[in-house]
Amino acid sequence: MQDALQNISRWLAQAVESGASDLHLVVGHPPILRLHGELKALDERILDEQFAEAELLPLCPHEQRETFRETRNLDFALRLALDGGEQRFRANYFFSGQHIGACFRVIPSEIPDFDWAGFPYELAERLVSIRNGLVLIAGVTGAGKTTSLAMLIDLLNQRGRCRIITIEDPIEFIHGRYRNSVVTQREVGQDVQSFADGLKYGLRQDPDVLLVGEIRDRETAQLALSAAETGHLVFSTLHTRDAKGAVSRLTDLFPEAVQSDIRSQISLSLRAVISQHLVPGAETGGKRELAMEIMINNAPIRSGIRSGKFESIDNNIQTGRADGMLTLDDSIRKLLRQGRISRTTAEHFISSPEILEL
Repeated sequence: MQDALQNISRWLAQAVESGASDLHLVVGHPPILRLHGELKALDERILDEQFAEAELLPLCPHEQRETFRETRNLDFALRLALDGGEQRFRANYFFSGQHIGACFRVIPSEIPDFDWAGFPYELAERLVSIRNGLVLIAGVTGAGKTTSLAMLIDLLNQRGRCRIITIEDPIEFIHGRYRNSVVTQREVGQDVQSFADGLKYGLRQDPDVLLVGEIRDRETAQLALSAAETGHLVFSTLHTRDAKGAVSRLTDLFPEAVQSDIRSQISLSLRAVISQHLVPGAETGGKRELAMEIMINNAPIRSGIRSGKFESIDNNIQTGRADGMLTLDDSIRKLLRQGRISRTTAEHFISSPEILEL
């Protein structure tokens, strides 16, 4: 184990020191960092099959190695002592061309604050003040969904008077202890078999707030909707590019025969969808900026969801500014006006370049 850690620890230390988000170890390539959204190869040797077997596999938790060989994929949390302190990483192991590969996500030592993340504090206040219902954070991989959820749960935790249960795969941010507040963090594969099981048993543990790391299947979706209906505040994520896609994806997890009933249930239980995008900052190699689409479930959106007219959601977001909604285009324009992104970046992410002239 110690020998296996020597090279990987050095590369992970470089990732942390440089501010990279990920370290990729793939046979046939040198170690590669993702630094502010860009890939950067380290000046190291090309990784071969022997490296994968000799150095990657020993890092995999012993009790999960057989599962990894059977399923060909594995997520787990890794803790390393770097520079006198403990640093945590989320590891994903996979097979490609019969070779083991890995991606290590750097988990910040502390939960970031809203200003640093670019997440509007007024929006955070509004979301954590919701009494019950479902709040979804949407976005592609690497869009900061887990970080946003961690900041929201931390805000609830600090306020107190809350019993919070999280079901995560794996646990990334560790929540602190505050007076009159209890957070129980459960890891899929370690503390509970699945997200669905975590929800099912979590409902028997007197929760006020439930966090589900991701809605991936019908059973998890149904339990999350039921928990939201029965007076709990539920936070979760979906891998979609926009709010409309999140609602559509949630509906499509169910058979067509029951989708009408599910749409009705979603229209009543859903409170908000926040769709996130991390876009390159104005300074080359600098921190990425958070652009977002905000959908608040008001009467017109409820009607569109219930009737299955998901295409109306985009228009309703545009006309819902008074309710606190925000289109991605408006978010991009604001970042450009503030000088936080370049015009080239704005033109790449906005729906139409002409909108920048408005």
